[in-house]
Amino acid sequence: MGKKIFSGVQPTGNLHLGNYLGAIKNFVTLNNDTENECIFCVVDLHAITVKQDSKELRNNIRETVATFIASGINPKKSIIFNQSQVSAHAEGAWILSCVARMGWLNRMTQFKEKAGKDKEKASIGLYSYPVLMASDILLYDATHVPVGDDQKQHLELCRDIAQKFNNDFEVDNFLQVPEPLIQKEFSRIMSLKDGSKKMSKSELSDLSRINLTDSKDQIINKIKKAKTDPMPMPNGLQELDERPEAKNLLGIYASLTNTTLEKSIENFYGKNFSEFKESLSEILVNKIEPISIEIKKLLADQKYLDQILLEGVEKANLIASKKIQKIKEIVGF
Repeated sequence: MGKKIFSGVQPTGNLHLGNYLGAIKNFVTLNNDTENECIFCVVDLHAITVKQDSKELRNNIRETVATFIASGINPKKSIIFNQSQVSAHAEGAWILSCVARMGWLNRMTQFKEKAGKDKEKASIGLYSYPVLMASDILLYDATHVPVGDDQKQHLELCRDIAQKFNNDFEVDNFLQVPEPLIQKEFSRIMSLKDGSKKMSKSELSDLSRINLTDSKDQIINKIKKAKTDPMPMPNGLQELDERPEAKNLLGIYASLTNTTLEKSIENFYGKNFSEFKESLSEILVNKIEPISIEIKKLLADQKYLDQILLEGVEKANLIASKKIQKIKEIVGF
C-alpha cells in the first residue's frame, strides 16, 4: 500500500549538495513510486522566522520549485506549492498552538541552537515554528514524513500534538499520527573546508559547498581544493572517526552511488586521494551538471514556475480547507 508523504523545504536560495543528498534525492525516489501520494511544500512561512528581503524571497521560492523539477520531481504526479498561499496552514498553527504545551516547545534543541545565547532577541515565530510544521503535516493526513536528524524532534512534537488533540476532543484518529521516514545509508554532508561543520550556504567561502547551480568546472575545482589529510585512503570505518574530511568525501561518494560507506572504503583502499577525488568529481558532474543546466533553464521561464505553484496551491487548498473546516467544527467554531 502506498504512503501519503508530506515534506517541506525552506526557500533559502542557493540549494546545495547537502540539501540534494539530505532531502531532494529522496523526494525523487518517493515521487517515482507509483503507489505514493506526495506533497512537496515550499515553506515560505517558516522562512520569515528570520527577516528576509521580500524580492529575494520571491526569487528563492521560484528557485526551490525549479530545483524540485530539475532534480526529477514530476509536478503532474506530486503536488508542489508554497505554504503562504494556503491559509489553512496559519489557521491550523494557531489552533494547534492552543493544544501544544510550553514544556514541549522548551525541549526543542533546534531553537536553542538557532537563537544562540541571546534568546530574548529571537522571534516568537522561531520559537513556535514546530507547531506550524505540525499544522503543515496534519492538514494533509500524511502517513509518513521524510526527516533528517535535525527534524526528528519536531516530528515527535507533531505526533504529541496530534495525539493530544484527538484525546482532548475525543476524536479517535482524526489527526493522523505520522511516521518518520529516515534515509538508510545516508551520511550527513559536511563542509568541504571543515569536516566538523555542516555544509551550509551561510559559510563565507563558496569553496565549502557544491551548489546545485554550479558548472562542471566549478564542481571539479571545488573537489580538487576540498580539504583532506596527508594520510592515504582509510582501510576501515573505525579509522574514519579521526578523519572527518575523508569521512565526508567518502560519505558523498557513497550517497551518490547508492552504496555503503564500507563498500566505498573498499573500492579506494590503498589508493591516493587525488585518484579518489577524480572519481568523485566525475560522479558529481554526471549527477549535478544536468540539474544545474535545467535549473537555469527553468528560472528563465518565471511564468511556467508560477503556473506550477498556482496549480499546486489549488490542489493543496482542496485538501487543507476541508481538514481545517472539520478542525474548526470539532473545536466549536
